[in-house]
Amino acid sequence: MGMPLCRPLGDGLWEVRCNLTDGTIARIIFCVVNGRMVLLHGFIKKTQKTPQKDIGLARTRQKEILS
Repeated sequence: MGMPLCRPLGDGLWEVRCNLTDGTIARIIFCVVNGRMVLLHGFIKKTQKTPQKDIGLARTRQKEILS
């Protein structure tokens, strides 16, 4: 998958973009560990830019998985 459905956020994090049937926009942040997709955080997007708190939460979870 590539843009516009999936984009890199840097440092091994990726974002999947989903448009739900009611017009709501959802995002799922994931990483790949040993060839497996690990879902770290999902949220309903309400602003143009992905909020840093959501990226921060995903990075924290990524560090827990990798340690």
